Amino acid sequence: MSGHSKWANIKRKKAKVDAVKGTVFSRLTKEIMSAAKRGGGNPDTNFRLRLAIDKAKANNLPSANIERAIRRATGQEAGVNYEETVYEGYGPGGTAVYLDILTDNRNRTAGEIRHIFSRHGGSLGETGCVAWMFEPRGRIVLAPNAKSEEELLDLAIDAGADDLAVDGDEHVVTTSPDMLDVVRQAFVDQGIGVDEAELVRVPKTTVAVSGHDAEVLVELLDLLEDHDDVQHVYANADLPDEIFEEQ
Repeated sequence: MSGHSKWANIKRKKAKVDAVKGTVFSRLTKEIMSAAKRGGGNPDTNFRLRLAIDKAKANNLPSANIERAIRRATGQEAGVNYEETVYEGYGPGGTAVYLDILTDNRNRTAGEIRHIFSRHGGSLGETGCVAWMFEPRGRIVLAPNAKSEEELLDLAIDAGADDLAVDGDEHVVTTSPDMLDVVRQAFVDQGIGVDEAELVRVPKTTVAVSGHDAEVLVELLDLLEDHDDVQHVYANADLPDEIFEEQ
């Protein structure tokens, strides 16, 4: 699954670059609004909102923007009403693609996403066609620290995590969705910083994709990532290392 991991790494690096251009700010704002609308505007009682705020702050979204997004979502201030939905489809090489969407116009977004798929060797599918291939998980990326991998693994397991893996120079902890906040807080309490903590979808199995299919698939995933209404992109592709050399 090294190719899948590399794609995740590139997405994070890309997000930091896009944040400078303001591309990510809109996405983060919508994520905060969605979380506040669903569970209320208090991050102390709304874990999903707390995650969204932490992610926004990590990407330097101004506090005023965060507060405004919460006010709009909770009806204290007029604003655009965003709707959550999921799109599922297929990419080159028989890969499954799962998209989390936040949009104020379903028809427009569906048409644009369908066009991106069709122009890059894929197709937008029916609801439920690939969702079963992706498992909801909690994912924590630890900040650099002086502890050994064995010590970190012991802490993770004691806190209720499922596993800890080394991904390049990062330590990545996986949890069940309902244990994400508990495990995150356990590391913080031990003085270990957390660079990222988020709810993700992990493919149960992967499909090896190479050659031209791999190149087109990366183009497809890039375009989907860049779409304003796409919050998260998940694919079950195992891509060769060389496809990322020019990324």
